[in-house]
Amino acid sequence: MMRIDVLTLFPKMFEGPMNESILGKAQENGQLEMNISNFRDYSDNKHHTVDDYPYGGGAGMLLKVQPIYDNLQAIKEATPESKKRVVLLDPAGTPFNQKMAEDFSQEEHLVFICGHYEGYDERIRSLVTDEVSIGDYVLTGGELGAMVMIDATVRLLPKVLGNEVSAKTDSHSTGLLEHPQYTRPAVFNDMEVPEVLKNGNHKLIETWQLKEALRRTWQRRPDMLEKIKWTDEMKKLLQEIKQEE
Repeated sequence: MMRIDVLTLFPKMFEGPMNESILGKAQENGQLEMNISNFRDYSDNKHHTVDDYPYGGGAGMLLKVQPIYDNLQAIKEATPESKKRVVLLDPAGTPFNQKMAEDFSQEEHLVFICGHYEGYDERIRSLVTDEVSIGDYVLTGGELGAMVMIDATVRLLPKVLGNEVSAKTDSHSTGLLEHPQYTRPAVFNDMEVPEVLKNGNHKLIETWQLKEALRRTWQRRPDMLEKIKWTDEMKKLLQEIKQEE
């Protein structure tokens, strides 16, 4: 079972999303334990403040190191045996991607720290193992970013999806965008399912799927093609695609 702790000033943001769909089922099935902490509860200030003005001046307020440190210590005391990976949500962090989600899914205990205000006291960075961003933009806090990372990670845990093949063939897991897919009816508003998918020839279907995945990636995310491991078949298919286009 994986344990995930989240340090946040807004625990209610996690009450709905983290208990629905796949994440909710993972908890019900004992595959995931989620714990949400409000690090304001750990402030040693009588007013329970968690932020302060930066030394040397500057715009905005910074999160103080003490409440987050004490919150992390409480988690360590509650789970002394587990090896923890502590993730700081930060716009300046390493961009999150599928490979990172796969790495996170191998951990036994993840801890996410959600920031707010203008930034962090720099000493908070000494308490973490990873600084991660979900993209080149700024959100009002780290909560939504943490939810994205948790969702992308938990779905990769064994048996969480119920179909082990699903995660392995996802877009980005294979290095290509996913090929087009269809379900019944075979014809809808004069739009037909490709004949190759209905003929039962699995070899032809696999070739078609690979070709269309290459086509979609070449059209929409050509940058991804620079990172994949090419086979002779893939090179041949891409040439066909370029000629067809």
